[in-house]
Amino acid sequence: MQAIVNISLKNGVLDSQGKAVHHALDALKFEGVKNVRIGKQIVLNLETNDEAKAREEVTQMCEALLANTVIEEYTIELVK
Repeated sequence: MQAIVNISLKNGVLDSQGKAVHHALDALKFEGVKNVRIGKQIVLNLETNDEAKAREEVTQMCEALLANTVIEEYTIELVK
């Protein structure tokens, strides 16, 4: 089973990379972009096929290491 973890900054947390990209897009004349937020994606290949076990384990990974839960939020997608 594969777990796809998408991590992004919580609303209200300044995203300096997103601001820099937004500024660059404006400079390149890409109009109509209201906001840019930068995040990260982590893809994990797991040995289990038990969806509940996989979700629990990946959640623990996110809480312990993968995400800084003070300023980041995450979603988990499981793919068989």
